[in-house]
Formats: sequence, C-alpha cells, structure tokens
Amino acid sequence: MLLPAKTKWRKSIKGRRRNCGVATSRTELAFGEYGLKSLGTIWLTAAQIEAARKAILHSLRKKGKVWFRIFPHKPVTAKSGEVPMGVGKGMVDYYVAPIKKGTILFELGGIEESVAREAFRLANHKLPVKTQFIKR
Repeated sequence: MLLPAKTKWRKSIKGRRRNCGVATSRTELAFGEYGLKSLGTIWLTAAQIEAARKAILHSLRKKGKVWFRIFPHKPVTAKSGEVPMGVGKGMVDYYVAPIKKGTILFELGGIEESVAREAFRLANHKLPVKTQFIKR
C-alpha cells in the first residue's frame, strides 16, 4: 500500500474534520484527457486508493497511461483496546489523503472515452465519495 518513505514527524495533529469547502489546487486536468473529480470532502485511506488503482489498471489491460494526483501523507493514530486514558497518543495505524470537493483524483490518457468511463466507473465503486467523470 501507499505510505510516505520518510516524514519529518512520525505523528501529526488530527485537525478539524469539517466541510472544508472547495479545493483550490488539483482542480484542472494537467496530464491526461480524462479525469475523476471528487464531489465531496473526505479522508481517503491508502487501502481505498490502492483498491481504486487496481480497478483502473485491471480494466485498462496495459493500454493508455494513468496519473494519480493524490497521495496518502497524513498519519492517523489509534490506541489499542482497553488502554486507559492519559497514557499518550497511539501508534500510527494508517495513512490518509485529505480530499476536498473538486479535487481531481486520477487522470487517464491515450485511450478512448468509453474505456476511460468504464475504468473510472469501476474505480468509483471502490471509493467512499461521489465522483464525476470529466474530460478536456
């Protein structure tokens, strides 16, 4: 699964989980002709991104090119069960990619539109957020 090779700090502050509004970066197609845009704000885990990646690559069958515009760089900690309060912060459990509304998740190029739509439809079933197919 995806995780950062090296981080400056092992654990990070959670921050507020609120509807953060609309994304200001990664909102336009930069590499391919087709893209999958997020219509909601969510934390995508590394496992969810990996499942969508496998679905896209399996449907393409070594045709075209894929670009992944998101990466899980935020660590999420969790304490083990039956640990009393006041013992400190838990260990890193998994990594997430904070996604805002309007962020482009994946891009495809070098294939027909029908193949790209089918690949993104399969990837959409693996993601916990509504998405939209866009083209250049």
